[in-house]
Amino acid sequence: MGSLQLEDFVAGWIGGAASVIVGHPLDTVKTRLQAGQGYGNTLNCILTVYRNESVVGFFKGMSFPLASIAVYSSVTFGVFSNTQRFISQQRYGDSNHAPALSDLIVASMVAGVVSVGIGGPVDLIKIRLQMQTQPFIKVRSFPSLQAVAANINLRHRATGFPAYRGPIHCVSSILRQEGLAGIYRGAGAMLLRDVPGYCLYFIPYTFLCGWITPEGCISPSPSSVWIAGGIAGAISWGTATPMDVVKSRLQADGVYLNKYKGVIDCISQSYHSEGLKVFVRGITVNAVRGFPMSAAMFLGYELSLKALRGDQAETNP
Repeated sequence: MGSLQLEDFVAGWIGGAASVIVGHPLDTVKTRLQAGQGYGNTLNCILTVYRNESVVGFFKGMSFPLASIAVYSSVTFGVFSNTQRFISQQRYGDSNHAPALSDLIVASMVAGVVSVGIGGPVDLIKIRLQMQTQPFIKVRSFPSLQAVAANINLRHRATGFPAYRGPIHCVSSILRQEGLAGIYRGAGAMLLRDVPGYCLYFIPYTFLCGWITPEGCISPSPSSVWIAGGIAGAISWGTATPMDVVKSRLQADGVYLNKYKGVIDCISQSYHSEGLKVFVRGITVNAVRGFPMSAAMFLGYELSLKALRGDQAETNP
């Protein structure tokens, strides 16, 4: 087996940072549509957020993913690339051998499983911060409301301020109130989303890049990477929407009260209260957001990998 190639992790970190900057505003809209109430359609959600919170509302919770999703992407791309090379080395005796479809599926699934370990807490904190759309009710002056607050399991003091003051306070609050398991709330749904999701992310990208890139070229051009990455992202995020809805609801649950007991309960309650259409809520913004976000991710990855390797090797992930 060849040695672990750290360049993939570094390039994944750079690509991840680029994707957060490009995709976070629409990610906020997606989260509000899936886990919030009263937003209606995508356009109405955008207008509501802007009217109530100005442009700042679209970047709520961005500092944490900017620092952490870069690490998350680094691990995901690094694991995928090194797993793919390991499989090629074992099957063909050459780590640079063109991978078969089955090789890409296994490498994508491994990346999806590993990603949840880091991505679960990252997504949880991001969503909790994004969902702080309403301040607490000031109930100290209204004794009758104190009983109501207790009955709906408001676990924070009613201070008139949002539940969390920032990422660090959010993490410490969750650990204090829900324990370590609270940090991985929604991890089951995320696993069901990301394992097939990464298959529909890396595989279309790999084949599209090979199809678009002219024969004889060592590596794809930036335009080829942008197009292939964008299409792969739109496919992956669009098809992942049903389980993404469940994950978002589970992770947003707990900001002020707990409504769902787990994945099955969330699916059941969501279906009975809103019908099947709830599982495609946000699919448009998911697919639209997926294109530029993934295009920036793959372009940042490929260009960084070229620079790190001195442009001497093909840079398919």
